[in-house]
Amino acid sequence: MKNQSVANNLDWLSIVIYIILVILGWLNIYSSSLSSIEGESSIFDVTQIYGKQFLFILFTIPLIFSVMAIDAKFFEKYSIIIFAISLLSLAGLFIFGKTIAGQRCWYAIGSFTLQPSEFAKTATALALAKYLSDVQVNLKDFNRQVQAMIIIFLPILLILPQPDPGSALIYSIFFVVLYREGFPAWYLWTGFIAILLFILALILKPYVIILIALFVILFIHIRSKMIDRNWILSTIIFVLISGFVFSVDYVFDNVFKQHHRDRFNILLGKEVDMKGVGYNTNQSEIAIGSGGWFGKGYLEGTQTKGGFVPEQHTDYIFTTVGEEWGFLGSIFIVALFLILFGRILYLAERQKTKFSRVYGYCVAGILFIHFFVNISMVVGIFPTIGVPLPFFSYGGSGLWGFTILLFIFLKMDANKVNEW
Repeated sequence: MKNQSVANNLDWLSIVIYIILVILGWLNIYSSSLSSIEGESSIFDVTQIYGKQFLFILFTIPLIFSVMAIDAKFFEKYSIIIFAISLLSLAGLFIFGKTIAGQRCWYAIGSFTLQPSEFAKTATALALAKYLSDVQVNLKDFNRQVQAMIIIFLPILLILPQPDPGSALIYSIFFVVLYREGFPAWYLWTGFIAILLFILALILKPYVIILIALFVILFIHIRSKMIDRNWILSTIIFVLISGFVFSVDYVFDNVFKQHHRDRFNILLGKEVDMKGVGYNTNQSEIAIGSGGWFGKGYLEGTQTKGGFVPEQHTDYIFTTVGEEWGFLGSIFIVALFLILFGRILYLAERQKTKFSRVYGYCVAGILFIHFFVNISMVVGIFPTIGVPLPFFSYGGSGLWGFTILLFIFLKMDANKVNEW
């Protein structure tokens, strides 16, 4: 009776969208893989990328049933243990990990590889939800703010040296969740302004930015009713901004690696390298643009079949959609994602316990930032950093990680965690 009740209470709209996205993702992986195949091959050939993805999809079925079979209270009760295990799995990569394309991000078991960072997102979301659901946690308290940030930064510190900046970037979305739960807004504004200043410092001369900052501060003071009380703080802010702006060139030249510098320079229009670092983005834009309104037709994409877009089955999978399904097909896929995000937020808002509500926000946030960064990357408005499109891009770890992330929340909602 209990299992029947859970099945009846499942949010089937989210599940249907999930199934549609997974199927459409596999179809596009199949299309993008044909360029590398000589002769005829079965669509279920496990020696090919699409065949392997089909196996990954099949394995999600027992995975989903396993999540559904676990008591929803388990995820809250053992969230810290799950988080600790995920941190150990990330740390273990430095000793037992396999290096692929210069990144030590995977465990290898024969020909099979597993990327623990894909599962660490779920573990971090559970740990953060558990911490924030503590009745004693008040994010107006500085000590509590630091503790919450430690939960977020621990996996980041283990992922960045792999190096995997794309996965590390995903954890920034947790600060939006913190803001929703009472985290001071000035943290977000500080981060946003720092990013803006960093980009501006790569385009403009430092003294131009400093003059602009000085003008903005003076304007704020003219409009402010507390001029005397704010001068000291504003002076400190101005000094910090000046120091930050002058440090950008040093950080860019000495901390960033060459391929990171190249990608930023191309994105900002400071370099034109369509045959080198800018090749992927350029070919991606050509493929998407060539699709027009209605696309060239499934399996008919010339850029796709010609293999012009590298890594098209993973980070650049959306280029297949753009070329073969056109603008309207792309809008359809985007709409599916947006409906899913909106549905998860709706479900999160109706929760009555803080743990399930916060976890729901984390799920929506993680999926959204993956979606936003990936789409921005393939259309050339964001540097290429290796962020997959949820449920769409090739990879077992990614598909399973996103599946577990989503279905834990659907289990919480179906099990009426909000009525404990």
